[in-house]
Amino acid sequence: MSKGIFITGTDTGVGKTMLTAVLAVTLRAQGLRVGVMKPAEAGCEEHNGELYAQDAHLLQTMSGCQAPLELIVPYRLREPLAPALAAEHEGVQVDLRHIAACYSRLASAHDVVLIEGAGGLMVPLTENESYLDLAALLDVPILIAARNILGTINHTALTAIVAAQRCSVLGIVLNELDAQQRDLSQASNGESLRRWGRAPLLGTLAYTPELTPMALLHLGLELDLTPILQHLGR
Repeated sequence: MSKGIFITGTDTGVGKTMLTAVLAVTLRAQGLRVGVMKPAEAGCEEHNGELYAQDAHLLQTMSGCQAPLELIVPYRLREPLAPALAAEHEGVQVDLRHIAACYSRLASAHDVVLIEGAGGLMVPLTENESYLDLAALLDVPILIAARNILGTINHTALTAIVAAQRCSVLGIVLNELDAQQRDLSQASNGESLRRWGRAPLLGTLAYTPELTPMALLHLGLELDLTPILQHLGR
């Protein structure tokens, strides 16, 4: 198994980018050379004649990864759709072998490569291949980002079950996505996932509007990094 970690989610908008950024800052602070990768980013807007991948740029900034953007985000797509659909509409041919080659170059220059998916594991990257297929091809374990709201038990357990069919699962991280959005389940979701989540719960990331290294490093203190560090041989 290689030294990458694939960050997936139970859905879109569940905090995958935030979790990946927190891990990047936290592992970097421990002296690791952190590479980052967003294999395909859809919904990119044009800036200065090229497509700007907002998530990939944030991850590059937080990790200090100096690799070329073409390795970090091999496919930049305009339409905010599943990558397979956006690529089809834009005449782009997504090739998992190309993504794997980019990953291999990143892995050769870093102690760990954090790979952020889009949506969930079954989101299509190509006509016949999903993000789960990519994670299995890269031979990397999966880390699951989940919303801390009502309904997360089912969504998270299903994701963990599917992930475990092809890959090892490092754990689950709950995300507080909105300081104003509260429901009764939030106080018990952590314990519920420990009982029924089908993977270890590594912690809960509190909501923050601050996307600064210091703020994200503070959030990282709330995570149990033991499974991640063990995977990396630390």
